[in-house]
Amino acid sequence: MTKVVSIEEALNQIKDNDLVAILGSGGGVCEPTYILKALGNKYLKENKPCNLILLHANGIGDRDTYGTDALAYEGLVKRDIAGHWGMAPKMAELALNEKIEAYNLPQGVISQMYQTIASNKPGVITKTGLNTFIDPRIEGGKMNKSAREDLVRVIELNDGEWLFYPNMKIDVGIVRGTTADLNGNISYEEEAAVLDGISLAQAAKNSGGIVIAQVKYLTQKGTLKPKDVVIPGIYVDYIVVDENQMQTCEDEYKPSLAGNVKIPLKTLEPLELDARKVIARRAAKEINKGDIINLGVGIPSGIAAVAAEEGFMDNIFFTIEQGAIGGMPAGGVKFGVSYNADAMIDQTMQFNFYDGGGLDIAFLGMAQLDKFGNVNSSKTGNLLLGCGGAINISQNAKKVIFCGTFTAKGFKGDFKDKLSIINEGSIKKAVENVDQITFSGDYARKVKQPVLYITERAVFELTQEGVVLTEIAPGIDFEKDILDQMDFTPIISDKLKIFDNDLFY
Repeated sequence: MTKVVSIEEALNQIKDNDLVAILGSGGGVCEPTYILKALGNKYLKENKPCNLILLHANGIGDRDTYGTDALAYEGLVKRDIAGHWGMAPKMAELALNEKIEAYNLPQGVISQMYQTIASNKPGVITKTGLNTFIDPRIEGGKMNKSAREDLVRVIELNDGEWLFYPNMKIDVGIVRGTTADLNGNISYEEEAAVLDGISLAQAAKNSGGIVIAQVKYLTQKGTLKPKDVVIPGIYVDYIVVDENQMQTCEDEYKPSLAGNVKIPLKTLEPLELDARKVIARRAAKEINKGDIINLGVGIPSGIAAVAAEEGFMDNIFFTIEQGAIGGMPAGGVKFGVSYNADAMIDQTMQFNFYDGGGLDIAFLGMAQLDKFGNVNSSKTGNLLLGCGGAINISQNAKKVIFCGTFTAKGFKGDFKDKLSIINEGSIKKAVENVDQITFSGDYARKVKQPVLYITERAVFELTQEGVVLTEIAPGIDFEKDILDQMDFTPIISDKLKIFDNDLFY
């Protein structure tokens, strides 16, 4: 019996109350967009299936029409357990309005959970999330009041505290690849990442569930090379073909993103001289030759553009949590892919390496910083973003650097030769207490982790005594532009220095 079915036949396999695990990453990467949009349309016409529980390690969408926003209808989704929420504003709105149960678990933990489900282990045991909003003694990963069930527990093991994330039974796994043969074997030749598709598929099968795969091409049995098969056909039950499948939400197909062609990185557009570039340049000064690096979404992704423009890409190794190693990470909505990657590995394996302390240095975004050295990058006011891979990365890297503008909403500056503030942002980011603890300063001090906080006008360092101001930009007024824009008073270093002038050229 053929595994190739119509979209209608595939969707009929999804029943009310099913737990549906979905592959994909921001910007449409490895996202089964055709299936998700068809599922949303089916619900609008038939009011079924309903009360689904969604599980996905990555943020899925493009902040517009892709991803889980295609399923953002009250009644269709009962609960969303997401690694990241920032790519799906419509689903986030349902969460903020208490129309669904909203949970945020670390991206790496969900990927690893697929492995523990597949291998019939009780769940994931890790220190990732301790002392952050994931810790059940703080918020337990619950992103709204409707989320009442505890999905995380604290346990004692080897005289220390660990977090235990119990497994879940997956009813339906939805994955994607480029080509499927008629036995269901799936290759990824045009995909811009590997992600955790094989772990997800194994988890669904060993839960007694089914796996639905979306692909662009079909081929005859026996024509795919065994080493090219990423998801074996024994894990796949149904195949749906989308001949119009895009590589990302912006690209039909770019060989350099799939690792099939190397392009001159100098041909990519350099960053304009603004706050993002100054921050990226200052952050890049912390990199040493041979470092294994992770770049987070937003301002940190600009470090790759600076490295390409200034010619030191060959001496370092950028990695991203979606599995790319080497090359130049892309920014914007399709963050999670790289131009000219040296390797693309399973996302779960990437997080195993990260959790074990393999990263020399990590650069992550920063929405808020408080007097304890805590950072919030997951939830501020009505903006629900989620942690993504930030907690796995920030807790375990040998050194972590947070990057962000000093104020938000309306900040504008002139960066030629020095910093002249034209318009100050209306929102202070240095606050008394962060709205949500995505990174714990207390935990970092406990494990003696080096931590810096870099902005366009000031650099801070986390010490055992507290948050210390160590550098300021030329051209700013120390009282007016720094201290008056903070809700707490930092320790002032007795070796306070001025930014290097080359940041402003």
